Amino acid sequence: MFEIKYVGNSEEPVVIIDDFHPDLDALRAAAVNAPFARHAKFYPGVQAPADPVHLQPVAQCLTKALKEVFCLQRGVSLVQCNYSLVTTKDAKLSPIQRLPHVDTLDPGRFALLHYLAGSEQGGTAFYRHRATKLYVLSEKNYDHYKKTLEEEGFPKAGYMRGSDDRFELIGHVEAKPNRAVLYRSALLHSGFIPQGAELSSKPALGRLTLNSFFQVKPSV
Repeated sequence: MFEIKYVGNSEEPVVIIDDFHPDLDALRAAAVNAPFARHAKFYPGVQAPADPVHLQPVAQCLTKALKEVFCLQRGVSLVQCNYSLVTTKDAKLSPIQRLPHVDTLDPGRFALLHYLAGSEQGGTAFYRHRATKLYVLSEKNYDHYKKTLEEEGFPKAGYMRGSDDRFELIGHVEAKPNRAVLYRSALLHSGFIPQGAELSSKPALGRLTLNSFFQVKPSV
């Protein structure tokens, strides 16, 4: 039902699910009329809210992955669900957009990235920061990571496309239509945007994904 890749010395799992949704065409059609705009401060593109009802047909699969791979028994709540399109060219990226990132420092937050476009639009890469050896950020190590990153100065222009002098590529998931990737939001990652990719703001042409975030339910 799904494939598991492990990254880093602690073997942090990344779950890959192909043929994820039973109606990919309906998801793409819904995106065409969605109200895309710039919302997230650090996201290099535009986003639009997605109807969470689309997660109902895949709920059983997600629950199975969370329980079997992440040993999560308490269940999760949906935090956010958006269509996303990367539209910013290399030269226009802000310094923070040129680096791998985490979505949150909370170990109980999970990201689900669902590729709706073709493989030519690029997948997702996972990284280790060379100087600190960190690839999962937390409240305990973030200040050290941030201080070290600032001391290294501004990053080079453009999207991350593999290892460089600051970051080591430790995992890569290729994009594929109707492929989903599930991982902890605190894992350092970045979109792997190929040179010459069609960074269009039109859902039918651009790097269209569905991004959902889940939070572990508190213990009773």
